[in-house]
Amino acid sequence: MASEHKERTGSFSSSSADTATHEDNEKLARLDQTGEGHENPKKPEELELGDLGEREDDGLLPKEPVKEEPPKSNFSSALIWMVVNTLATIGIVFTNKAIFSDPSLKLAQLTFAAFHFVITWLTLFTLSRPQFAFFVPRRAAVKDIIPLAVAMSLNVILPNLSLAFSSVTFYQVARILLTPVVALMNFILYRATLPRNAILSLIPACVGVGMVSYYDSLPSDNSNVKTTSPLGVIFAFSGIFASSLYTVWIASYHRKLQMSSMQLLFNQAPVSAFLLLYVIPFVDTFPVWSEVPVNRWVMILISGLFASLINISQFFIIAQTGPVSSTVVGHVKTCSIVALGWMASGRAIGDKSILGVFIAIGGIMAYSIVMLKEKQKQAAQSAQEK
Repeated sequence: MASEHKERTGSFSSSSADTATHEDNEKLARLDQTGEGHENPKKPEELELGDLGEREDDGLLPKEPVKEEPPKSNFSSALIWMVVNTLATIGIVFTNKAIFSDPSLKLAQLTFAAFHFVITWLTLFTLSRPQFAFFVPRRAAVKDIIPLAVAMSLNVILPNLSLAFSSVTFYQVARILLTPVVALMNFILYRATLPRNAILSLIPACVGVGMVSYYDSLPSDNSNVKTTSPLGVIFAFSGIFASSLYTVWIASYHRKLQMSSMQLLFNQAPVSAFLLLYVIPFVDTFPVWSEVPVNRWVMILISGLFASLINISQFFIIAQTGPVSSTVVGHVKTCSIVALGWMASGRAIGDKSILGVFIAIGGIMAYSIVMLKEKQKQAAQSAQEK
């Protein structure tokens, strides 16, 4: 799917599924474990560690929220789900890249997104059944969901288009910009600020992404070296803006409609798929379906399976681990995808863009460390006040 963040993320089928802001998708279950809404806008520091890559979702909540019990914490179980989430996120990025490398499927993005929305809904429907009871499904008015469903579609389609026209390395490194863009939007909309050290750490992250954008888009004399096209750069930055706006907008919808992440996604996914049906005939370029190789169909099914595993594993990760573990998992996914993408790109170790990769990843890691320390400091101060 779709990052990373949540996204990436993400779990909505976007290939960034979890890597983008440690993508974006790792926090879909946080609110389902409490059943509680937030009264105040989220600050950027809160978003990165628990919610930045996440897609906060909402609906119409009864007066008395129903608390849902998360799975009991168990180290071995948490570790297994973190491994599953990491492998599924890496898998969906490279599987989708392989699918999009087929010229006949590269321009069928809306159809692919609709397929993933259906898979997401089926997964959430299963998780909401009494046998599993991961969350209690609630209805939201379609008129309230439509604007968010449109934003959700752009949040998936644009990053996937970026992946289709970019190298995996550039695609993943560019998603790092979700963090500073969301922070900037929160400052503009809510005047929410970051600690000075956090802001300083985001500067090299942005510089690193800029370096990768420049060097990765340069034409290469070696036909085996995979580069990023100008379209890939445009789609990447458009996707970052759309994903950031969606992240901030979701937080607003959550406060407004008072519904948990899984509950709102459960409402969003089918609406997004339905709306895309009206646009697909005018936008997508369809292949001759009978000529699509069997291995491509298998890849599409595997991509859907990875999306389901990401959705399921996220719930357990959020329920059984803390912000440190979630942040570490996000960085592991980012580094793994970038490293594997570099190996597959055919670039030499001495390529200039690798410096930008290290600078960008180093900057976002430094940001995470600063925000973790800030959160611990705030927790200590709160404990003293009590």
